[in-house]
Amino acid sequence: MRILIQRSKTASVVVENQTIGAITHGLVVLVGIEHEDTQEDADWLIGKLVNLRIFSDEEGKMNLSIQDVAGQFLVISQFTLHASTKKGNRPSYIRAARPEQAIPLYNYFVEQLNIQSKLPVETGEFGADMQVQLINDGPVTIWIDSKNRE
Repeated sequence: MRILIQRSKTASVVVENQTIGAITHGLVVLVGIEHEDTQEDADWLIGKLVNLRIFSDEEGKMNLSIQDVAGQFLVISQFTLHASTKKGNRPSYIRAARPEQAIPLYNYFVEQLNIQSKLPVETGEFGADMQVQLINDGPVTIWIDSKNRE
């Protein structure tokens, strides 16, 4: 399971000309699920995400977590995080989980993130054609893969 985190000042996701998720200050989290991923992967990533100290303190040092700043999450499914570009010029997504496996794990991730963080969690729509807008604060962009725990 992979997440790409972007610290944002504001962000939104639109599907069919309707805003379905929006935050004012927090983290945009793109979530990619592969066929080997489990709830254990989701739980580990949530623990990292909730406690990651990437917000600035009063001295301008990245020393605060999203909970410390009472931020919000915008979580968006993103199967292209598992793109393989080893051969040719057209990415392969063979490692990405099929919807019947990915949707329940994505929903679990969102639900557990809300429970564990006690912060607002907005979402995109799994499998939809989404337009995502954000103002990346910093910019701060961090990639975490649950398979790289050591």
